[in-house]
Amino acid sequence: MDQSLSTSPARSPLLHRLRHARRTAFNRMFAAVYFCAILLLLYRHALKLIHSTTFASFLISLSFLISDIFLAFLWFTYQCFLMTIVYRDEYPENLQKLLLSKKSSSSFPALDVFICTTDPYKEPPMRLVSTVLSVMAYDYPSENISIYVSDDGGSQVTLFACMEAAKFAYHWLPFCRKNNIIERSPEAYFTTNYSSWFSDVEEIQKMYESMKERVEKVLEKGKVGEEYIIEELERKAFSKWTNHEFTCHDHPTVIQVLLDSGKNKDVTNHLMPNLIYVSREKSRTSSHNFKAGALNVLLRVSAAMTNAPIILNLDCDMYSNDPRTPLRALCYLLDPKLMSQLAYVQFPQIFHGINKNDTYSCEYRRVFCCNPLGLDGVLGPNYFGTGCFFNRRAFFGGPSTIVPPEIPELGPNNVVDKFIQSQPVLELAHKVAGCNYEYKTKWGYEVGYRYGSLIEDFSTGLRLQSEGWRSTFCNPKRAAFLGDAPISLVDVLNQVQRRCIGGLQIAFSSFSPLTSGTRSLGPVMGLAYTHYCLWPTWFIPLTLYAFLPQLCLLHGLSIFPKFSEPSFILYVFLVLGAYGQDLLEFLIGEGTVQKWWNDQRMWMIRGLSAFGFVWLEFFLKCLGISTYGFSLTSKVIDDEQSKRYRQGMFEFGASSNMFLPLITAAIINLVSFLMGLVQFLRGNKMEGLFLQMFLAGFIVLNALPIYKAMVLRNDKGRIPFKTTATSTCLALALYELVSLPLGNQN
Repeated sequence: MDQSLSTSPARSPLLHRLRHARRTAFNRMFAAVYFCAILLLLYRHALKLIHSTTFASFLISLSFLISDIFLAFLWFTYQCFLMTIVYRDEYPENLQKLLLSKKSSSSFPALDVFICTTDPYKEPPMRLVSTVLSVMAYDYPSENISIYVSDDGGSQVTLFACMEAAKFAYHWLPFCRKNNIIERSPEAYFTTNYSSWFSDVEEIQKMYESMKERVEKVLEKGKVGEEYIIEELERKAFSKWTNHEFTCHDHPTVIQVLLDSGKNKDVTNHLMPNLIYVSREKSRTSSHNFKAGALNVLLRVSAAMTNAPIILNLDCDMYSNDPRTPLRALCYLLDPKLMSQLAYVQFPQIFHGINKNDTYSCEYRRVFCCNPLGLDGVLGPNYFGTGCFFNRRAFFGGPSTIVPPEIPELGPNNVVDKFIQSQPVLELAHKVAGCNYEYKTKWGYEVGYRYGSLIEDFSTGLRLQSEGWRSTFCNPKRAAFLGDAPISLVDVLNQVQRRCIGGLQIAFSSFSPLTSGTRSLGPVMGLAYTHYCLWPTWFIPLTLYAFLPQLCLLHGLSIFPKFSEPSFILYVFLVLGAYGQDLLEFLIGEGTVQKWWNDQRMWMIRGLSAFGFVWLEFFLKCLGISTYGFSLTSKVIDDEQSKRYRQGMFEFGASSNMFLPLITAAIINLVSFLMGLVQFLRGNKMEGLFLQMFLAGFIVLNALPIYKAMVLRNDKGRIPFKTTATSTCLALALYELVSLPLGNQN
């Protein structure tokens, strides 16, 4: 059934349309059948537990009962993403008709863009430059765009890169308009098969390469030399860094207006967007609240300078891939039927540079493309942290009750009637960027981006929806934004670890989605958020199924039903049903079979590595033994590492404790499978051990890249010998540990 949403009366232009997925009914029926099968499985475990004759059999039955309860809970919460799947279409060509039909101004609303960066040595400045230029060149009135770059590392290299971007923009923006360029990130444009028919393409490319060379030389030196400073204003800006007390953790506020739409015009006499560099004040004695704190500073600084009603939030490596993206967002934000309740329009996170089969499952296709479709049928998707257009009003209380800021000038309805470079505006901007400004205010708790978790995006989206706001998912055929993905296993797992720790912080807080979330959001949204928060709980069933059946197989102990038993069919249905539906949803979401295989492999790898360490670090923090840290994923790519990634090879490289349980499981599964195979070839009866052999063989198949990295490879991405030796010792120790109780079962 199609549901059309227009802008009010029947004659008003259609801005967007909602379509319900046909497979929703099937998903609901299948969930009911599968739920009954889960109950039968748990009943079987309970019976085995009751009739246990030995302590070892009791422990085995109890372990599987607990493990499958966790599996059932995670399966149940995941069904929330499959019950109300919807698709949306936008009609941005009708926006102008809507604006003209209104009695007020026909101009598009002002747009503030927040771009965040921290470390120029982990986040290359040229990526930031391309992101800045891609949004400056939007098909949108330039004078209505203001770009704020948050440099939380306080680096003069980043300021220099922004200055270079501003100078290049005088030529790049007219070039894009004149030639109707679609890829408006210069890095993306010049690395693809760009058209050489344009008469000025060679000239603009030379300018870009010259800029790139200057930025990279400054990055290499770590400071801006006199030879790169042209104007006195630039010298004055960089003079702040000459103070020896200026460090990335302790420095005053730096706000630099690099482009002023009221003054600056490009080479074709068109007005330029505003471009403002912001590095908030930092002090070792004051909490800075990580990225959420930086975003709240931008929220206040932008309120003092431009106060646009719409805000776009981007990471420094997430460049715009479609110049019409703001128009798509406005199809929802300007709809009178939605605008009073709509907090944000979320676009999917899509990554470029991922190899053909997505070795590390970095696309996170379910999280960023599939699951939001299900949430969009309820209250809307969660906030991803980037690629999101916000209604500024949403940061100041619920739809019906506004929470006023401590200064009226920061309110969402305040009109800035002064130039952005006027003294009063700059003084206020510096004031609200101070490190102690938020003391005894509501910022981070009732106003702005929310604190209390390492994943400020997730907690902010959760709190906004709990206050009565809803969101919308916009997933056009051409990706709106493209970003960088990690290409080494260590970086992938570190990224997972940070997000999962943040999820546990929320799960066990006073704003837990399982308790307060289900009350304020309803059961479907509450359980969906709970699934994300308790994602590392996969560690429990995955670890048990990766070790216990295999250790029992090594001792010839059958723990799963035989072919002849009716419960054998139950196990087969549960496995094939779960994997079959998962594959179907993945393929419908425009994935491939090979990508799905790598995705389920990474699910196992995360469960046997990062998820366990997430729980360990979380408990240590609860005991006051450890502290959380914000781990920044490096975007710098090594050529040899990149080559191995393109070939689909796993990158282990550096020694990491997270690899130990993973490699230990791979060794135990290989040995148990080979031992079982030998027994089968000798003619021994293996009917009762078939499912255990199948499970071990399936894990061995998934672990093939691990075996290659342990034995066959000699490159820098192989598993270090120390890690292999330690894992082998752990496997032997584990075998000896369980030999006595399991051996007595035979």
